[in-house]
Amino acid sequence: MARKNLTFHLAERPGGDIVPGRTFNLVETDAPTTDDLKDGQVLVETLYLSLDPAMRVWLNDMQSYLPPVAIGEKMRGFAICKVLASKNPKAKDGDLVFTQSGWTEVAIVSEGEQLDVLDLPKGTKTTDAIGAAGMTGLTAYFGLKHIGKPKARETVVVSGAAGATGSIAGQIAKIYGARVVGITGSDEKCEVLTKELGFDVALNYKSPTFDEDLVKATPDYIDLYWDNVGGEILEKAIRRAAVHSRFVLCGNISIYNSIGKDTPGIRNLFTVVTQRVRMEGFVIFDYLDEFPEGKKQMGQWIVEGKVKGLETVVKGGLKKADTAIAQLFSGGNTGKLLVEVKPYEQGVGISAMHATQIPV
Repeated sequence: MARKNLTFHLAERPGGDIVPGRTFNLVETDAPTTDDLKDGQVLVETLYLSLDPAMRVWLNDMQSYLPPVAIGEKMRGFAICKVLASKNPKAKDGDLVFTQSGWTEVAIVSEGEQLDVLDLPKGTKTTDAIGAAGMTGLTAYFGLKHIGKPKARETVVVSGAAGATGSIAGQIAKIYGARVVGITGSDEKCEVLTKELGFDVALNYKSPTFDEDLVKATPDYIDLYWDNVGGEILEKAIRRAAVHSRFVLCGNISIYNSIGKDTPGIRNLFTVVTQRVRMEGFVIFDYLDEFPEGKKQMGQWIVEGKVKGLETVVKGGLKKADTAIAQLFSGGNTGKLLVEVKPYEQGVGISAMHATQIPV
């Protein structure tokens, strides 16, 4: 009997939140096989699918750094996959690879498409290739290296600090000797930041005393602000900006579900003028040429225990993806959000710590 394959296709552009069973269609077809391979192609099965806030932006028909996902098209997504068959010299049967195979169980990756064989140092875990030592870690690494440039004894504030990128950005800032303040959405996550990741201070933005807490946590003002959130929290950080501070604009998750609608703008941009603040946005693809160096450095820091990759792993297979993605916008995840499409034995000597498992 032919193997079946599940794939999510975009059914409609959401006007707000992604609606399970409506935004995407889950389609079952016969899985591609070795017989379907052409020269240069690789047949892969998905093990772990990355769920990222940027995916919500890809659903909007608007100008961006990548074209929008078309109606009827397979949903775009990065994944760790296992090679089932190969006609490409870059990968052989059994290799684990990082690729943009999308929201599907089995896929053919063509020559010229992203296909990176996992090459992580001992002491890391397989999913680090999609998290702390992958796109997530590299985003934090390059944003700080090229724009933020943290220095010893500076005050660095990170919003979305218990998320995938924020949690790594704060840890890297600590490596540079900065004093790091994390902003997150629960007291439990605050404890994770200070007790597990080494943040100096963690603030719950839902606390009724958050405004005062932010002032107390930044007595010398903010030298470097890493923004994952935008909105009111960005405004409040601007109020605390030091002269010649740097604001790294990585994300704006507070409005991702309302892009295109009348959303409030930042009302205190004049402070950027008076404090001579440098604000700069970026995307990870700006630094493709430096990926090998960044991966090597992130892997080394993980092995040395200087960076820990937090994960929330959703079990139950690919069919969980369109419901699991909502956690990114409700605060349901801590660290990197992954769907375990097919269980994979990590192997001897590979650490599986710092993961929150969410069952079916």
